[in-house]
Amino acid sequence: MKMNFHGLQFERIGNKIYLVNFCGFAGCQDPGKKELFDFCEIQIAGQNHAEHAGAKQLHSSETAKLKYISYAETENMLEIVQSDDLVSVTTHFEAYPDCRTLRIWNTVNNLTDKPLIIEHISSFVLYGLCDRGTDGVRNMYLHRFYNSWHVECQPVRLSFYQLGLFNGNGRSMKRIVGSNTGSWSTKEQLPQAIIEDEEKKRYLFFQIESNNSWYYEIGDTNKLIYMNLGGPNAQENQWSRRLEPNGGEFSTVPVAVVTGSGINDVVAEMTKYRRHIIRQCAPDKKLPTIFNEYMHLSWDSPNEARTAIVAPSVAGLGVKYYVIDCGWHDECEVQDIYRMCGEWRPSKKRFPSGLKKTIDMIHACGMKAGVWLEPEIIGADCEKMEAYYGDECFMRRNGEKIVAGSRKFLDFRNKKVCDYLSKTVDMLVRDGVDYIKFDYNQDVGAGTEKDAISLGDGLTRNAAAYFDWVKSVMDKYPALIIEACSSGGQRMDYKTLSLHPIVSTSDQTDYRKYPHIAANILSAVLPEQAAVWSYPVDSPFEINAQKDETPESANARIGDEQVIMNMVNAMLGRMHLASAVHLLDDRKRSLIKEGIRCFDSLSAVKKTAVPYFPLGFDNFYSDCAAAGLVVKNALYLAVWNLNGNHEICVPVPEYKVKNLRQIYPSAESEPIGKNGERATFFAEEHLLKFMLPPGYTARFFVAELQTKGR
Repeated sequence: MKMNFHGLQFERIGNKIYLVNFCGFAGCQDPGKKELFDFCEIQIAGQNHAEHAGAKQLHSSETAKLKYISYAETENMLEIVQSDDLVSVTTHFEAYPDCRTLRIWNTVNNLTDKPLIIEHISSFVLYGLCDRGTDGVRNMYLHRFYNSWHVECQPVRLSFYQLGLFNGNGRSMKRIVGSNTGSWSTKEQLPQAIIEDEEKKRYLFFQIESNNSWYYEIGDTNKLIYMNLGGPNAQENQWSRRLEPNGGEFSTVPVAVVTGSGINDVVAEMTKYRRHIIRQCAPDKKLPTIFNEYMHLSWDSPNEARTAIVAPSVAGLGVKYYVIDCGWHDECEVQDIYRMCGEWRPSKKRFPSGLKKTIDMIHACGMKAGVWLEPEIIGADCEKMEAYYGDECFMRRNGEKIVAGSRKFLDFRNKKVCDYLSKTVDMLVRDGVDYIKFDYNQDVGAGTEKDAISLGDGLTRNAAAYFDWVKSVMDKYPALIIEACSSGGQRMDYKTLSLHPIVSTSDQTDYRKYPHIAANILSAVLPEQAAVWSYPVDSPFEINAQKDETPESANARIGDEQVIMNMVNAMLGRMHLASAVHLLDDRKRSLIKEGIRCFDSLSAVKKTAVPYFPLGFDNFYSDCAAAGLVVKNALYLAVWNLNGNHEICVPVPEYKVKNLRQIYPSAESEPIGKNGERATFFAEEHLLKFMLPPGYTARFFVAELQTKGR
């Protein structure tokens, strides 16, 4: 028996079922190997892990024992049920009408009258990634997305051979591993990767939708190359899960997988898919420009007097939301702000007239008001809140409360925690807050032993409880925008992003380095969600030095090109305007105002456009960059000269270019250099050429396109 579903081909052989073709990218080339093409791995504690495979999550205890039971198919969903004496496993394949991406996950049920412990269950396993098998390791490449503080979303392309897979006897011990353990889901890598078959010009893009620990591996067995995608497991993440007798159930994190003919193709399809799974936020519909006074201005010490000066100034630029960041709360000094936070009561020291008066002033300026909050923690020295919560409200390891980065971590499975934080949000909304930035500035590690059979189990249960609490807040306050932030982009996963309308992509403080992030970020985050800092007035002082700059000194050291690059940096995503822009002269403020108008004009574009990377992914040491959005017959393109001082050639082989225009800055606003230099550009049929001014400069363009061949 054969079954087909949206590019998948299954074959039943006796009482077993196998996935023998995945959208033409992977599958069985040798009829004698069909029985190797399982699509689920599950390991039960105390059961034999049969294969000589080292640390590989492969050929697990139940995999070979599972027998085909049934399938159910609708237009957009296929469910295949397999079972053995211990468990039944339902594999879900979900399709969508306007994209090729498939969403896949497993649900396991305990069939016995005794508890079972799961040590590993995959979300999806795929064999036959290369039709040359292990002979093809030199021509198979992995684009893995490294991620870290200030250097988010940095794809690196390496061959399977370079990553350690060799054509030995076709069954090595080697894994290519991507993994995260902890509550910062993206602190080292993003839970996504692209597999490239260079010889066949085929690409496979996957993402794992977990807001905590996750795991993937690519390896070889029986001369086949496979991948295994999923959430946490015992070996890598200190996770196991108890299934209660007689029907105890667990569902894996979903994964999304798509194949295509190039990087732009698979990213476009994943982009369309991501739009299906995100929660809609009515007040964020028009993607408003947001001013956050943290970066290069208030740092951790906002105050009533400064905000009263800055808010009217930024309102005049066209800003829609004004956000007061960390420091509006508690009475401690700035150096103690994180060690003492947790009560979340407005500071009388910094806001002597009351926070509400400042919020009312922001509203009077014609803007919505926002504040910062770090709800998942209290400061390690906040004795008052530690006493209030009691020991039962904290995540614990080895009998002790977990402490990291001057923080202790709250357990959202406890009603007392949820109630207090809900009341905090209630207070802020009553005072007029329209926007809250939920931050999370430290990773808890492997997890908590409290009310769990493993550290990882405690972590995943708490992560689920926190997710549910945030959702409850959003349900209660549909007019409230809640941003996701974790020291910049340390939680850029699509479990988190399915809920939050906007996410911080980085804490990068150097505008000259941000293009290396901005040029890649749309491969990982939807343009309508990806917040990028724009800070035309970078501070000459150290963070938290709290020294004031004069208009004279600011305008003397900041030129037009710095302002323009900062605006272009944020043009493709969401704009988080920041810094002391009130100090700038009329010329520079007009450039900001024009940039905001250009940004605002792209709101509708960003909700339907797909990313375009004409130079491929950027690397952190490149001397130029280009990235864009394609919608219908238009390409909106950001181009950066990163001190390269040369002509930037941007190929567009998929299209014919009918017209090319610079839309920011306008011709009237275009700076003229000391030697009369200005940006120039022209278009050939499939090539765009740009000569930007020397140094660190940027421009924003639109090209009218005609599909190649038309």
